[in-house]
Amino acid sequence: MKKTIAIALATAAIGGCDSMSGQSSSAETERAIAAAQQLQALNSMLYVDTKQLRKAARQQDSLSKEERDALPLSGMTLVVKDNIHVAGMPNTAGTEALKDFVPSKDAGVVKRLRDAGALIVGKSNLHELAYGITSNNYFTGAVQNPAKPDYFAGGSSGGTAAAIAGGIVRAGLGTDTGGSTRIPAALTGIVGFRPSLGRYPADGLTMISNTRDTVGPMAIDVATVALLDAVLAAKGSAQLVDLSSQPIRLGVARDYFYQNLEPEVEAGIDKALALLEQANISLVEISANQLAELNHQVSFPVVLHETAQLLPKYLRDHEISSSVEELVESIKSPDVKQVVGQALAGAVSAEQYQQAIELHRPALQAYYQQLFDDNKIDALIFPTTALTARPIKGSEETVTAKEDGSGALLATFPSYIQNTDPASNVGSPGISIPAGVSALGLPMAVELDGPIGSDRKLLAIAARVEKILKPLNR
Repeated sequence: MKKTIAIALATAAIGGCDSMSGQSSSAETERAIAAAQQLQALNSMLYVDTKQLRKAARQQDSLSKEERDALPLSGMTLVVKDNIHVAGMPNTAGTEALKDFVPSKDAGVVKRLRDAGALIVGKSNLHELAYGITSNNYFTGAVQNPAKPDYFAGGSSGGTAAAIAGGIVRAGLGTDTGGSTRIPAALTGIVGFRPSLGRYPADGLTMISNTRDTVGPMAIDVATVALLDAVLAAKGSAQLVDLSSQPIRLGVARDYFYQNLEPEVEAGIDKALALLEQANISLVEISANQLAELNHQVSFPVVLHETAQLLPKYLRDHEISSSVEELVESIKSPDVKQVVGQALAGAVSAEQYQQAIELHRPALQAYYQQLFDDNKIDALIFPTTALTARPIKGSEETVTAKEDGSGALLATFPSYIQNTDPASNVGSPGISIPAGVSALGLPMAVELDGPIGSDRKLLAIAARVEKILKPLNR
């Protein structure tokens, strides 16, 4: 199987190079369909609508050149995570209780993509109910990492990441609660963006936290993510400001973001930082010694309480026959069943939730903003994840500290979410950018976090960082 995947990946990658380069939408569509069939072993896709896809491509090909040029995403094939509504396609959220639910209306973000000319190939696999970071889903099957079969792709948007990294599509949508676009992007070697909370429409989502959930674009490069951001936000120019001649100051907070790094990641981030300094990016050593405690007071109290409100409401609003009790009982992934069961059993009281929302979250937001203001930095920079990907088998609860299988056993979830979680609780933008591979060929990445509302500036900084780090990603 491993050899078959490798051959298919090479074929798909070669075929995908001409995406949006002037070839017909029908040709690009056929390439994507063929790649999806070749790469079924990745288990990145849950549903491919070939009939509607081909129809949309033919309609696009019938347009005049002027009409096509007016569509910024003309000819771009995308996948959509299976907790974002696409009219006429199943929306399972990766769980059995929703397997027969087919929305009749596109989510707002999907409508904006279609209106801009995007071709929706289908729905991508995910960690069950988007409640995890490996995409090892016991109902739909585990997503495999294109970089190394039998290793996890990250989550919860692992299917979107694997479909892009494998060459099936050029881009896609994930959702991000605590790192769910950035973690799989980091582990598969693509770009994953979490926008400022509220930047994109939030209708038509199977949400687990209205305070933390957002759709996030994922693609092979920053330029494509920036284009998608412009379409999804429906404001401003798609063109990024050129920062090549402007001074950039990036904050390096070693007392939080550089803790618990595996040796390969530590060496990789050192190389990345050295390249940035050589390119005249100013690296500013700062302290974030209050971040761990402030973030802890917000993270789980918010998401668990909001899940308990949102899932029952989702079932009612969409007239899904399963009760919330039946939904929990039908969850196949042990890690998800445990945490969702706790949430719906009232693990977080209303009083605890209100304290987290009204007291602790504003304190965290103020502290995060203070890091930028007091240190006069444009963004924070750090490893997206402290570890590279690990084998799927046996990763449900723990992973090894070193990628060669040695070292202490570490709790899986907190080990990967350590660095991505703060921005999620603050509501600020963050972007993961590839930063080389380990000795085993596993991708590593750096993340840039910016202040709330600095999305386009952060994307421009990311474009410059991506260019500087290019030697690491050859």
